Amino acid sequence: MRDFADRVKRLLVGRPVPSGALGETLLPKRIALPVFAADALSSVGYAPDQVIVALALAGVAATALSPWVAVAVVGVLLIVVASYRQTVHAYPSGGGDYEVVSTNLGSHAGLAVASALLADYALTVAVSISSGSSYLVTAVPAAAPYKAEIAVGVSTILALLNLRGTREAGGAFAIPTYIYMIAIGALAVTGFVQEAMGTLGRAESSAFDVVAGPGWDSGLTGLAGALLILRAFSSGCAVLTGVEAISNGVPNFQRPKSKNAAATLLMLGGIAAAMLMSIIHLAGATGVHVVEDPATQLTSHGMPVGEGYHQDPVIGQLAATVFAGFSPMFYLVTAVTGLILVLAANTAFNGFPVLASVLAADGFLPRQLTQRGDRLAYSNGIIALWLGAIAFIVGFEADTNRLIQLYIVGVFISFTLSQIGMVRHWTRELATATDARLRSRMSRSRIVNGIGLGATGLVLIVVLITKLTRGAWITLTIMAIIFLVMNRIHRHYDRVREELAITDLHDSRVLPAHIHAIVLASSLHKPTLRALTYALSTNPTSIEALTVDIGDDRAKRLLDDWDEADLQVPLTVLDSPYRDITRSVIAYVRSVRRESPRDLVVVFIPEYLVRHWWEQVLHNQMALRIKTAILFTPGVVVASVPWQLGAPGMRQTRKERRLASAAGIVDADEAVRRGSRARRRGAGAPVVASGPGAGRRP
Repeated sequence: MRDFADRVKRLLVGRPVPSGALGETLLPKRIALPVFAADALSSVGYAPDQVIVALALAGVAATALSPWVAVAVVGVLLIVVASYRQTVHAYPSGGGDYEVVSTNLGSHAGLAVASALLADYALTVAVSISSGSSYLVTAVPAAAPYKAEIAVGVSTILALLNLRGTREAGGAFAIPTYIYMIAIGALAVTGFVQEAMGTLGRAESSAFDVVAGPGWDSGLTGLAGALLILRAFSSGCAVLTGVEAISNGVPNFQRPKSKNAAATLLMLGGIAAAMLMSIIHLAGATGVHVVEDPATQLTSHGMPVGEGYHQDPVIGQLAATVFAGFSPMFYLVTAVTGLILVLAANTAFNGFPVLASVLAADGFLPRQLTQRGDRLAYSNGIIALWLGAIAFIVGFEADTNRLIQLYIVGVFISFTLSQIGMVRHWTRELATATDARLRSRMSRSRIVNGIGLGATGLVLIVVLITKLTRGAWITLTIMAIIFLVMNRIHRHYDRVREELAITDLHDSRVLPAHIHAIVLASSLHKPTLRALTYALSTNPTSIEALTVDIGDDRAKRLLDDWDEADLQVPLTVLDSPYRDITRSVIAYVRSVRRESPRDLVVVFIPEYLVRHWWEQVLHNQMALRIKTAILFTPGVVVASVPWQLGAPGMRQTRKERRLASAAGIVDADEAVRRGSRARRRGAGAPVVASGPGAGRRP
């Protein structure tokens, strides 16, 4: 079974890679931009949709405000970019928001950011792949009923690729990301030219009428209208997701690292802003309609389009309209948009395991997350992220409109706490700085981060007001659970560290007064002889074999065989009228331990190693139960003595044959030791057999 599992693992994951192959690859700006910008730029694939969907609840007239909402989103984007430019200069080590907040605001605030980031990574995979599945359905409408299954399959493939050690290699990420930017740029330029020449067509969805959602018949009026605009704004702020990725990857940049990272951030902000504004403008110019519930909000000739209508994403509709006479460009735009969304999900598969390993090294997550797998990837972290993303995808049926409601809150909690941490960082630095030019630069940085704090804090409040009841509460609940679990894990590791710490080196070196070996025996066969041999080879002070009589004839047969073999190891038989072997053995072992608390008791248990997985259920069940129970008994050591069934080389050793013939293996003082053992026998009415005729009941 183990060989089969290993072959499957090698097929899926690949051959192990030596640790020496783990090297550092420094990236120039032209490669770093697509590597770290994939997440942020991919959000242009769904952020415009979310703005229009939110405004369309108040009717088609409300969607005219989408360009102004986009302007506000771009304003926040540029502020956040400017703020993170300060972060990459102050913290070039690549610790990101977790390091900034933990250093300046304390471990609890750092855990809050870590909780938000861990949840955000899982949602990044779910949102990106679900949105990418929508673009696949745009190109292949027949796949619409299987959108969730496609998303699960893609996330599984991504997980397997990362388990094989697929890394954010420059070329692998640069080519599709640049193709995506070129394709969206070509879409925007062609659309603007057609608009200027008066040849820009109308989107297919423009033929539908948009019906306001329930309760929005009056449009954008009063407080409700203001809240709807804020909701559209908060949804559009999804375009900010991934901006922090560059601050996490500063060590991967070529020198000067901080300067190159800051320049890349600026390029990212400019490109993302231009793409968002272009898509929003062309969507309005072509009359693109996207709504929350197409079956009820879109009508044709006064009749709802019904459940069978599939709503294409905004970029897909624009590509079909702008390139109406050239279908290859339509397929290229939709394909690369779907691909960039998958690459965005892949950045989470790189970021989550690294963050989890840092948290595990700090004692907030299980230590297993610090271990690299066969292919030098953090395999356990990759699997954990995959399971979390699958849960979101399946739970929300790969519906981007529903998933996006959960997504933003974690991002802006991280943003806001990071900006608070940066403001405090600059305040501390200013308290000790004396150089006038340095103080001036620090003051400017503090002002920038202060503005960033105001902007991200405002967006966070808007998100909580507009999205709390629409799904953000789920994210907050998950974050709280992660926070509590990490705290509990940290306390556990602290308790273990205190318990295991050496307080008195002299006491730690004190050896046990005596070592008493107990060999469990159910019958006299080769595994029993091997266990006896191993026990004797440890040179114990005293030794005995132990069996339990549950009322059948097996104990009697063992006594007869023991007498016939003339073994010079005493056999203790415990009576168990209630047929509870485990309880009888444990009670006896504990009685031995209580009588001589300074002695060490070693229990040798013969176990079978089987060749086929299904044979495991036929053997070792009693041994496993006894071993598990003994492990929790202080001062007692369990030694498993394996016997591989079916192995041609498993023959008796020379010493085992000598033991079988009773050729003086036991100490000359064994009779004295057996006498000391006899004084310990009280519970379970043990009987000792040490030679011919011994151990028999009258």
